[in-house]
Amino acid sequence: IEFHFDFISPFGFFASLRIDEIGARHGYATDWQSMLVGISVLKVMGLKAIPATPLKGEYARNDAERYCRRHGIELARPFGETPANPLPAGRSFHWARKHAPEQAKALAKAIFAAYWLEGRDIGSLDLVLDLAGHHGIDRSALAEGHASGEASDLLRGAVDRSLEKGVFGSPFFIVEGEPFFGVEKLELMEEWIEAGGW
Repeated sequence: IEFHFDFISPFGFFASLRIDEIGARHGYATDWQSMLVGISVLKVMGLKAIPATPLKGEYARNDAERYCRRHGIELARPFGETPANPLPAGRSFHWARKHAPEQAKALAKAIFAAYWLEGRDIGSLDLVLDLAGHHGIDRSALAEGHASGEASDLLRGAVDRSLEKGVFGSPFFIVEGEPFFGVEKLELMEEWIEAGGW
């Protein structure tokens, strides 16, 4: 199961808490890939950010709060607050995917938790480097990956590939070539897997 997400997306965070369990339940590995809604939504689709969109923004805030109540999640960062810069997190994650693949998913989970559960600024490269070092990733090598531009290139390539696959938001799942958008599609995706597709 390809799992595409943006670290600044609350619904991407919600999906991150369940996707591995769902994959394991059906015998699928999960392939985590970060993207940027600022590129897909604002630039490619030419739309406003959801929190700034009349009617839809208020609905999405209520939807996020309802999801949290249902699943017992307490966010330290309210929906609609000005988002952090996602680039340090996205670049670090994709550098880790290449150079420390066994630790990359743990880093992504730590970044999500720091941002959504602890209210920390993942736009701070130092914070992300510290999280990486705590999860067994060479901090100095990752810092050099940022300084050299490699981490930036890796994220840019990942975003380009996601757009080629039709990924336009977070979370977005692809199973056997079949796309599913939104955390509320997790149940539908499971039904699709169990039925062998339709």
